[in-house]
Amino acid sequence: MSVWNPENVTDVAESIGIASLNRDVVEHLARDVEYRMSQVLNEALKFMRHGKRTTLTTQDVSQALRLLDVEPLYGYESTRPLRFGEASIGPGQPLFYVEDEEVEFEKLINAPLPKVPREMSYTAHWLAVEGVQPSIPQNPLTDPRSAELAAKGSSANSTLAAVSGNDNIAVKPLVKHILSKELQLYFERICGAILDESNGEYRSAAFASLRTDTGLHQLIPYFIQFVADKVTHNLKSIFVLTQTMQLLAALLDNQSLFLAPYVPGIVPSILTCLIGKHLGNPALDGATTHFALRDYSASLLSKTARQYGPSSSTLKPRIARSCLKHFLDSHKPFGTHYGAVLGLTMIAGAQGVRTLILPNLKAYDLHLQEGMKDDSGKREQAEYVVQAILRALQTLQEDAVMGMSSNGHPAGEALRERLVGAVGQVVGGRVFESGREGLIGAVLERDPVV
Repeated sequence: MSVWNPENVTDVAESIGIASLNRDVVEHLARDVEYRMSQVLNEALKFMRHGKRTTLTTQDVSQALRLLDVEPLYGYESTRPLRFGEASIGPGQPLFYVEDEEVEFEKLINAPLPKVPREMSYTAHWLAVEGVQPSIPQNPLTDPRSAELAAKGSSANSTLAAVSGNDNIAVKPLVKHILSKELQLYFERICGAILDESNGEYRSAAFASLRTDTGLHQLIPYFIQFVADKVTHNLKSIFVLTQTMQLLAALLDNQSLFLAPYVPGIVPSILTCLIGKHLGNPALDGATTHFALRDYSASLLSKTARQYGPSSSTLKPRIARSCLKHFLDSHKPFGTHYGAVLGLTMIAGAQGVRTLILPNLKAYDLHLQEGMKDDSGKREQAEYVVQAILRALQTLQEDAVMGMSSNGHPAGEALRERLVGAVGQVVGGRVFESGREGLIGAVLERDPVV
């Protein structure tokens, strides 16, 4: 005897067009329906018990259907149990239905109207800045306890405060990067070793470790941030700046490290040591010591551009644009101009010298003449700039396209005047005095023959 009434199966069959159905088939289908329903109810009861409830809801049944890979029912999603009413349509055939809520008509028409919704509008705010979520009304903290853990007072990030317009903003990192104690100790020892001016062997061992160790991936952002902090706060110390550049060079030499995502953080530190306005302390280090730092920074910048320029199409143009801007700024010192010329030469090559440096030498000559006449120390620095420009022009001579001689150009004073008219009095005179036909031809290649 089946609990599920077989006549229900017959009714369903007739509703879909099956007029005659075998009695045995009807009984088998009734038993199968009974089994399936008991299976769904058992799974729904499990959801009810796991929810610490004693009332079975439609949500439990929907979850059970989803668990059994059966398409769930729609239209009965409710957080409260449904009230079923019972109606009798005949002897022994009860009918259950969902009772509708009765509402008085007078109460309904006298109810206050809902509020008019606001007009749709758009606004923008900082969801996160450098991986940190600003604590502003648009970004509420979901956990009340997190407000106690957020940075307050002097420890708050000033950058985020400036962005959000608050003087003392409380921030909380979204993701914490956890380093092992071994890596933390390694980072502290390396940073201490490279800044130890009294122990050269200790520094050499630290740089050798950075060049060869393979497990430094998690420390890359920390080293880059360390370099940025030291460069920003120690512009008067040639030793610190040199050591930070050597640290970056060691990281670039490590073949097991993938530094492409960190190049935007590396380049600003190198550019600061290349075209910085005032580097070192002239009273302690000497007036020309910073030129060696600029040379090393230029070679490091060139190496970075060669390694990661193919993966970033905007890397070289942005560096060249920054160097050209500082080279054309007459208010910058000669040290900055020296670094800018080196940067353009190593980044852009002969083509960059031909299109960026050579056309601007005539206008730059006036600034050079003022520096060469100054005996207070600018003359020596201006001489460094002249040597850098001559090395840049030499790349034109070495270029295959510019491999020409000065045949066809005038000689003697006429040639000198021609060079002065092309690149200025200082550089033109040096090119003439060098007597190198290839260099003269490379300079005069842009200047039409009169």
